[in-house]
Amino acid sequence: MRPDDIPEIMDIQLQIYSDTLQESTEIVAERLAQVPDLALVAEDTQGICGYLFSYRSQRGAITPLDGLFVEPAQSDCLYLHDLGVAPRALKRGIGPSLVKHKLNIARQAGLKHCSLVSVQNSAPFWQHLGFRAQSPISPQQAAALDSYGVPAVYMQKAL
Repeated sequence: MRPDDIPEIMDIQLQIYSDTLQESTEIVAERLAQVPDLALVAEDTQGICGYLFSYRSQRGAITPLDGLFVEPAQSDCLYLHDLGVAPRALKRGIGPSLVKHKLNIARQAGLKHCSLVSVQNSAPFWQHLGFRAQSPISPQQAAALDSYGVPAVYMQKAL
């Protein structure tokens, strides 16, 4: 992913997320600047058709909506923050391919877990990829999940 990809990424966000879940261009640009090595795009003949933001984290840490990524000194987890696929590119396996690529990167880096927040009834998609809902939720985790303003589920997978 490059900084000049951000307008296309924001267009995909507008197409796939409810108004409540729209994140600002400034936050998206800052995340890319924070972890450019873990931000990926997929392209087709029409341009960017999918993207995935992630960062190194600690199991149990949840990034709130519009929150910046906080990479700890010692990471044990890859946190997948935002996977987006343009409606024109659905049913092509782009989302699972981006996730599988990131999971391979995480394993090679020695990370033992992967986590994410599922929104918009996407839990079945993530369950198909081996993620499971986590509970009980701490007060800090609950507050981060509440920031999404929609039902949100914290999920994890062992790598």
